[in-house]
Amino acid sequence: MASQKFLETILYVNNQEKSRTFYQKILRQKPDLDVPGMTEFTLSEFSKIGLMPNKGMAEILTPPMPHPDLANGVPRCELYFYVENIQFEFDNAIASDAQLISPITDRDWGDKVCYFADPDGHIIAFAQKQSP
Repeated sequence: MASQKFLETILYVNNQEKSRTFYQKILRQKPDLDVPGMTEFTLSEFSKIGLMPNKGMAEILTPPMPHPDLANGVPRCELYFYVENIQFEFDNAIASDAQLISPITDRDWGDKVCYFADPDGHIIAFAQKQSP
C-alpha cells in the first residue's frame, strides 16, 4: 500500500459561494482557504475538503471526460463523518438547509446513520457506532 500522508477530497460544485456558505454551516467553521476557484476546510491533521467550481475542473477534465455540469444534482460522492453526537449533527444539518435523504437509522453494518444532500447533490452522512 502507498504511504499516504494527507487526504484532500475535492467536491466539484456549481456555485462556490453557495457551497462555501453551506459547508461553513454544516462544519461550523470558516474555510482555511477561500479564493476564486478553491475553498478548503481542514477537517483534521490528515484531511481537508475542497470546493472547486465545475468550470474550473472542466478545463482539466474535458474533452476526455464529460463536463461536470452534466452531473449537477446527481450524487457523485459521499462524505461519511463519524461523530460524537449524531442528534446534534442531524439538527445542525436541518438548520443548515441540507436536504434530508434518510433520518437517523440503525444500519446493519453496525452504525447509526443519517443522510443528507448538499446543494450539488453530494451525499453527507453522519454516523455513530451503535451501542453493543
